[in-house]
Amino acid sequence: MPWSVRALDNVIPLSHPDITDADIHAVSSVLKSGRLSIGPHLESFEQALATRIGRSHGVGVSSGTAALHLALIALGVGPGDEVITPAFSFVASANCILYVGATPVFVDCDPRTLNMHPDQVEKHITSKTKAIIGVEVFGNPAGMDQLAALSTKYEIPLIEDACEGLGGHLGETPIGRFGRVAVFGFYPNKQITTGEGGMIVTDDDCLAATCRSLRNHGRAEPDILNTPASLGGPMCPIQMGYNFRLSELHAALGHSQIHRLDQLIESRQWVAETYTRRLMGNRHFILPNVEPNAFVSWFVYVIRLTDHFTEDDRDFIMGGLRRHDVGVAAYFPVIPLLAHFREIGGYMPGDFPVAESVSHRTLALPFFPGITEDEIELACQTLEVMISRISYARD
Repeated sequence: MPWSVRALDNVIPLSHPDITDADIHAVSSVLKSGRLSIGPHLESFEQALATRIGRSHGVGVSSGTAALHLALIALGVGPGDEVITPAFSFVASANCILYVGATPVFVDCDPRTLNMHPDQVEKHITSKTKAIIGVEVFGNPAGMDQLAALSTKYEIPLIEDACEGLGGHLGETPIGRFGRVAVFGFYPNKQITTGEGGMIVTDDDCLAATCRSLRNHGRAEPDILNTPASLGGPMCPIQMGYNFRLSELHAALGHSQIHRLDQLIESRQWVAETYTRRLMGNRHFILPNVEPNAFVSWFVYVIRLTDHFTEDDRDFIMGGLRRHDVGVAAYFPVIPLLAHFREIGGYMPGDFPVAESVSHRTLALPFFPGITEDEIELACQTLEVMISRISYARD
């Protein structure tokens, strides 16, 4: 059973981390060790995750966003280059392109999978395309094999943004093995958490070494296991770098949690299946779609209202859920229509019709291991009450 308890028993939060006594012991042991950064727990976590995915290297960093940033730098992406990226995703998958001075090229999503439509990706490839960022939106790997094929066909590296999909797979291929490089994030609502943190995985020795240096101010990496912390390491940077390290505290928590990954995935699967059984008969909802050959490792459970409802209706429903202490969120805004991207690219409403239609009608429901069937039922009942109020007002 999780050690942590929710502060307010009458509130159903949107998400909640699953923390055990073993997790707490792992973190406290680091505090007692006196070595809090660049140590054996980081290397153990990196090796465990890379092994789980079937990759040669894992590089722990401070966030999934930092992982995307370093992957682009390591691939030589910079000013004058274009990077293809989804219009419908978490904003980090596009912000990272701006960080390196490149230009994001946005692609609309498939209405079934919510991932970039591979045919549309191919239409956007030009001589300036330096990379493709493929995102498994809400953990759905559908179409990632097609993006990998395009990457090979055009000799353009695929960066797999796997931050939402740890533990999922498409056919026999696990999420994290489709790109030349893949990145994961460990925010508290993810399948496993480090509190804050991320990781780069790859089979490319040179890329991994570059990312290890870049995360630590461009310094050469010391031998983590054999160099005592008190003896220090090279202080002269070999290139410009960043402070994107993952601390020993975060790594110890992640290493402890990854041992329970299958259990956590199973718990999340139960929550998703319970929501689906409860809501599948309601004609007002479009439930998450899972392709026959895909296994989704559930990050969130996001439903959509049908086209009968407007964005204002969705916001009214969210307000009602929150007034009744039920967590809810709108995942995601359309990235190119955010102010800083509109200023750069001149994008206008209507440019990404599928992403816009989806974005205006999404509802992320309370989702985490440990949520009870009664809590799921209460969330669904409250949702249906708010739907009925909109319908009554229209009659």
